[in-house]
Amino acid sequence: MTAQTDLLLAQRAAASIPEEPQPESATPSLTYSSSDEQEIEEPTKPVPRRRRASTRLIAKSPEDVQRITGETTTQLIRRCCGGGCCLGGAPKKDNNVEYEAIEFPDNDAYRSLNLKIDKIPTTLSGVCDVPEQTAFLQPVRRPSNVPSPSEPAVPFGTESDTTSSVAGIETTLQDLTLERLDTQIQPPKFVQPHPPHHVFPARIHNTRELTKPGAEKRTFHFDLDVTNYPEGEDVDFKVGGAIGVSAPNEASIVQEILDLLLVPRFLRDKPVLLRTTQGRWPTVWGADQAREIVTTRRDLLTWCSDVQSYPPTKQILRVLAEHTTDATERKILRYLCSAEGQGVFCDFRTGPHISLVQLLHAFPNAKPPLDLLLSVLQPLMPRFYSLSNDPHESFLTRDGKQHRLIEIAVTVHEAEDWRNGTRTGIGSGFFQRQALKFIEAQEKGEKDPEFYIPMFKGLMANPLAKQFVSDGPMLLIGAGVGIAPFRGFVQRRLKTANCANKVWVLQGVRDSLVDELYSGEWGVHEDEVKKVVQSRRGPGRYVQEEVKAQADLVWYIINAVDGRVFVCGSSRGMGEGVEKALVEVAMEKGNLEHDEAQQFWNLKKETGQYIAETW
Repeated sequence: MTAQTDLLLAQRAAASIPEEPQPESATPSLTYSSSDEQEIEEPTKPVPRRRRASTRLIAKSPEDVQRITGETTTQLIRRCCGGGCCLGGAPKKDNNVEYEAIEFPDNDAYRSLNLKIDKIPTTLSGVCDVPEQTAFLQPVRRPSNVPSPSEPAVPFGTESDTTSSVAGIETTLQDLTLERLDTQIQPPKFVQPHPPHHVFPARIHNTRELTKPGAEKRTFHFDLDVTNYPEGEDVDFKVGGAIGVSAPNEASIVQEILDLLLVPRFLRDKPVLLRTTQGRWPTVWGADQAREIVTTRRDLLTWCSDVQSYPPTKQILRVLAEHTTDATERKILRYLCSAEGQGVFCDFRTGPHISLVQLLHAFPNAKPPLDLLLSVLQPLMPRFYSLSNDPHESFLTRDGKQHRLIEIAVTVHEAEDWRNGTRTGIGSGFFQRQALKFIEAQEKGEKDPEFYIPMFKGLMANPLAKQFVSDGPMLLIGAGVGIAPFRGFVQRRLKTANCANKVWVLQGVRDSLVDELYSGEWGVHEDEVKKVVQSRRGPGRYVQEEVKAQADLVWYIINAVDGRVFVCGSSRGMGEGVEKALVEVAMEKGNLEHDEAQQFWNLKKETGQYIAETW
């Protein structure tokens, strides 16, 4: 778009900008009227001209891909099996190919995979190669330059030689010992997020469930004590910021995997030398290089490798095929790794996520070495959670000392599970387990239960935090746990005089009786600044519909000096719906065409007045 077009667009929008309210006039407010219960008519769309071409461009940017598929390009690539089935990579059916009927594994885990296999070709083509092993577990042995306990500690020589030898031996021994960290509450130090951050075990001061029985999803609130958070990172907690959390795999799942792989119990917590040949693993964002680290098998599986969040890859299946003692299992696994089995594999991979435990139960005779399996598993990445309070004003006196607290809200996500019906995500499941154990300990009479969340100062400068300003009107639009960071915004704003008429909140919920978050915890002016929109109670209305109903308020805020519109929540449904509603508001109030209205909001995004944080 040319500069002249931008100027014309700005002039047309400016002609419809409401004037700054005069002292005697009232600032636009949230509308509460009988019209709230009426159906909102969709704007009449012009009939598109017929196209002569037989093909039509439907996606030319990552945003188009997400709009059409409901996934980001990164998610789409991860979901894709990479085998080329979508590009016609599977071979054409050949009537001359011989097939053999096999007896499939008779266990619940295999049946839960829902593999659409009838017969398997006797000859397979395009079977993926055995993946390269990049991680090796070796015993920790005393180096030759370190004397045994029966030998003199250092050789005879000059004093300087003696001092140098002692220092070298101490360094060597230190490199071959485990860190003195309690890895039950925090990961090993080498699991470092992006420098200079280090994981800190923040003690849970208090936790409670925000939702009530009957809610579709459970959400928990946490007060975390960060009084002793290490200094020197040159970044502080911010309103609207987020923390990173290094959540571990569930201890019982780790134990079960070690059992299924027949790892002896006496070796699971014994120090072992991990040698990697390339890559960042087992760090999070470390350099791509070879490493030698002393750790334990349990710590690696607990803190470093993701065992349930990603669909199975052909590399994992190929490793299982190479290390099963059962011929039938090998045929099935190799078939899934072949060109002939590409379609079956694609259906298998794009269905419900299959966990590592499920695969090991489905193919019980596959016992690959742990270090080879670690070479092909995805790394366990941190999860990020927005602060739900003003971290600059949250302090508590306990035991005669002042403690600093930060607050977050976590919604528990569940997925299908072959054994228990549902399973929780790694991050949200960890939070739920910690919350329930803390609450149970309190109910048993424990005064100060000790439970921790391994966290670090993560995205303190995320878009929500960077664009927060102390003045100017703000409209905060969120649904579900996406409303949490806005609570901190409102807490900060309402501490400033005459700001009650400069911040508005539209909160989308399913049913306010069971899943409205932080009701009554927004400040003294909550009823004036916040409106709750329920989709499953009464007439039912989604937050994006309320955005269109509040068109006057939206248009006033986005065109005011320092005015900002924030959106936070799930991109599916809510995020896309709100963006569409905002475009329609600009078309109605700014007298703009559809493309011009989209460009208007894109320009507001570039100037930091329209901020959307969706996932």
